[in-house]
Amino acid sequence: MKLIDTLHRWTGGLIGLLLALLGLTGALLVHKNAWTLAPHAGDPRVEDVRQLAQVTQRIMADPTARPLSISYASDDFGLLKLLFEGGGGAYADQRGAVVTRWGSQWERPELWLFDFHHHLFSGEAGDWAIGIAGLCGLFFVVTGLILWWRTRRTFEWRLWPARMSRPAIVRHHRDLGVIVAPLLLLSLVTGAVQVFRPMAALLFGPGAPAQIEKALAPPPPPRDAKLAAQLDWAGMVMAAKARFPDAELRSLTLPRKNSGLITIRMRRPQEWLPNGRTTLWFAADSGALVAARDAAALPMAVQGYNLLYPLHTAKVGGLAFKLVMTLSGLAMTLLGTLTVWTFWFRRSAMAVRKPPVRPAMT
Repeated sequence: MKLIDTLHRWTGGLIGLLLALLGLTGALLVHKNAWTLAPHAGDPRVEDVRQLAQVTQRIMADPTARPLSISYASDDFGLLKLLFEGGGGAYADQRGAVVTRWGSQWERPELWLFDFHHHLFSGEAGDWAIGIAGLCGLFFVVTGLILWWRTRRTFEWRLWPARMSRPAIVRHHRDLGVIVAPLLLLSLVTGAVQVFRPMAALLFGPGAPAQIEKALAPPPPPRDAKLAAQLDWAGMVMAAKARFPDAELRSLTLPRKNSGLITIRMRRPQEWLPNGRTTLWFAADSGALVAARDAAALPMAVQGYNLLYPLHTAKVGGLAFKLVMTLSGLAMTLLGTLTVWTFWFRRSAMAVRKPPVRPAMT
């Protein structure tokens, strides 16, 4: 038990601040669409596919000003998001008129907060660091429950320590950790499995990682096709809607890594994932439909994996679940911050405190 306590304290002291920051940014990002400020952000989503096709054609027509991707408006955010080479981007209304532009993500708090929470501003290396932090968080929850069991008779329901002394903070830390343990497990498991996909085997069975890898990959082989200067972008949108009439148009992306394929993602009614996994691929040189994948026909393990992101980001369950995941993030922030403070600073302050002077014996 002493070894578990030592590992719990030292790991928390070393990585608690990172978990606190991830919890805080996660809580903010749950409500991102509500606090992102831009004209027409509150417009209702346009469902007329002909209008969306015409807008797409206008945006993509000029090769010199063509974005790398378009993210279409959703039910809670009424703007198109355009991303360009070099990190720039723009928001446009659903008629295609640009309402605001940015030259880098640092000009938009919703963008750099997202980058920090998902990548630590470090791309793939940041993904690994966040995944490791998530695994450490799981270790904290499990070992914290073990350590709390010894002191369960002193449990008190407190949102804040009774005093800012180290014993009071440690007691509050253990009791609050027990209260929010289910929420922390949900946040940490759904986040860690998305980073370390092999962990999906723990949730969905031994063959799940291979199934997920195959299901989310573009159709083979890569096409030796360069993006044409002029394409029937509206025709692609109409073809996608004709193939999946009940699906909502979510994004259009230019070819990546010389795949030679333009990607359109759609969201069918039964999908929880905000951008859906119903996907169509079009040839970059001709605009012809190459392949289509229906999310409803994916293996059950893959469909289960696709539920992790909407659960992690509270994209399902309405305001009630948003508040639940907000509480999870804020609790992680409080637990991580107080852990670091008591481990590195409060302990030091107590160590240097001089002992009281006793009167001399006569």
